[in-house]
Amino acid sequence: MPPQADLPGFLHGVAPYLDRWGYLAVAGSIGVESFGVPAPGQTIMVAAAIYAGAGRLNIFAVAAIAFIAAVLGDNIGYWIGVKGGRKAALRWGRYVFLTPERLARAEGFFARRGGRIVVIARFIDGLRQFNGVIAGITAMPWRTFLLYNALGAALWVGFWTTVAYVFGTHLVTVIDHAHRYKWWAIALVAVALVSYVTLHVRHIRRRKARAAEVVEQSS
Repeated sequence: MPPQADLPGFLHGVAPYLDRWGYLAVAGSIGVESFGVPAPGQTIMVAAAIYAGAGRLNIFAVAAIAFIAAVLGDNIGYWIGVKGGRKAALRWGRYVFLTPERLARAEGFFARRGGRIVVIARFIDGLRQFNGVIAGITAMPWRTFLLYNALGAALWVGFWTTVAYVFGTHLVTVIDHAHRYKWWAIALVAVALVSYVTLHVRHIRRRKARAAEVVEQSS
């Protein structure tokens, strides 16, 4: 009989699905979650990695299946966005304050920084589920999306499966300790963002000043 893994309290709800379906539960939940269907994909992946740590599943199989499901699911979402998402957004977007002007700005933002968003979105609830759809709506090139989507999925799967596999049923204790330092982490992120914005604004001002000088010299 394989070793047992008593899942931490917040994972008890997904244990029956994982016990019954195993790897299929990982593939199905992450796959459908990745194109907008509500599903506990990340939760089941973490639970599966804990099971792997107890010898009930293979950690490499869990990671590989989670990665493939994430990439495929996001690509389905992308093509949903490409085929009908933009039309639906223009038709119904006003009900959620998404005007054509705001959608146009979003398209420009994705064109400039879409790759970073696709990578980071994997770690953020809400964005993770609709990341591909939004990329499709904003006409992000598919090859670019595929590259950054694969990178984001690899980082996301690698991080959570490693943490869950290594710490196993002690994950709750680890998270509790991490929460003690969350405000320090938030403060560091805030400082980094302010610094980035300040430097970016200075760069824009200097560029505009140089452009103005060129115009004056040529006139």
